[in-house]
Amino acid sequence: MIRLSVSTTRYSAYCYASQPRAFRAFTSSAARKMPVSDPNATNASGLSANETKNLKERSPEPHEEKILQGIKELYTSKPTDRTYEIYAPEAIFHDPIGIAEGIKSIRAQFNGLAKLFPRADIPSFRLLENPPSVPKSKILIDQDVSYYRDPNASSPTKTVNSLLTLETNDQHQVVRHTEEWDHHRETSKEDGFFGMLNENRKKFTANFTGMFISQEPPTQKKD
Repeated sequence: MIRLSVSTTRYSAYCYASQPRAFRAFTSSAARKMPVSDPNATNASGLSANETKNLKERSPEPHEEKILQGIKELYTSKPTDRTYEIYAPEAIFHDPIGIAEGIKSIRAQFNGLAKLFPRADIPSFRLLENPPSVPKSKILIDQDVSYYRDPNASSPTKTVNSLLTLETNDQHQVVRHTEEWDHHRETSKEDGFFGMLNENRKKFTANFTGMFISQEPPTQKKD
């Protein structure tokens, strides 16, 4: 997802620019290694990008309806306080831009997205079948999102395809929400030094964004 652009905002961009040149060059080099370009590398679902792209579509279970509605509200820049009830308090959101830990940080990411892109459409939203190797507690979604900086524009600023892997608990709350552009795996500290460096960079970006983005969804603010 394009979240700064979305998550970074001018504040985090300023903070990054204030770092020593060597640090900026080093982290930029590491960032270019993310995500993994190998289509056979396993993504958050435990499958390869080629495998998840070829999964069949399925109908939702009754307990999944609320989660799917919440996801659609988040990615169309229309979150409300009720939207965030799909998450457990300690939930983690991980995408190519940031790692948000806890519901307050997640709210900041998606509220920031709605401010940057006041309009977002979902031309394609497919709930995917879980193969036997993927537990039923994981919800897999293939989606295309078209983001508009100008809500009245005739064409989007950017359309992004991604795989959403939603890991849920026994209460049917999302405990981990991973977004992977074009289904390609996001690396983490388990992938060695550059993975560790990028994970820390993403956490910093999410934390810094949370300092400036309101917890109140933009669609609920009163004039």
